[in-house]
Amino acid sequence: MSQAELTREVARRVFASEFNDSTYAFKESDDERAPNYALLPTGDRANRVFVAGTLTETEDVGDESEYWRGRVVDPTGTFFVYAGQYQPEAAAVLRETEPPAYVSIVGKPRTYETDDGTINVSLRPESISVVDDETRDRWVVETAERTLDRIEAFEQWESEQDAPESASTAPTNEYAQMAREQYDSPVVNYRNDVIQALESLETVGNDDAEATV
Repeated sequence: MSQAELTREVARRVFASEFNDSTYAFKESDDERAPNYALLPTGDRANRVFVAGTLTETEDVGDESEYWRGRVVDPTGTFFVYAGQYQPEAAAVLRETEPPAYVSIVGKPRTYETDDGTINVSLRPESISVVDDETRDRWVVETAERTLDRIEAFEQWESEQDAPESASTAPTNEYAQMAREQYDSPVVNYRNDVIQALESLETVGNDDAEATV
């Protein structure tokens, strides 16, 4: 594997609603060290993600050793974060932080199948930081922008694929193609989530303004 392939992947900004729908995982190489990717329904891959929200609950769910679960809520849904002995710094933050608190997390998506066949997606953190409300709000705005970029690229590819006259010349978008094959959820759902997330910031801003009157 080349040095470039061993370089740490860029962390994708993704809302909880899309993250939890990213149930298809894959590798692009047979090499045992090849990175695992989650397929985002908006047509991209993610080996690492950058998320933020309100840490609303923490619990040590380990048996023989500490294994912390954190519940982190953004305007679109909930991330479940798990950290144990192999993520000692992240586990320490979950142990020592009193909810509710704003946090930002860089980590890797992990999928697991329940007994009834449901595939759940969780986050294995590389780092967790307690942040202020401005940092969390900025993450919402920037994640909305990145999500819209992915949606627009997906929709452009889809419209070109569906146009009969361009069937042989339409550009390829490998991950959009994979997303259309693997997922039933239309990307317009995530556009609606973006709107919901941005509107939540406006609501908070209005509440703060009323509180100071």
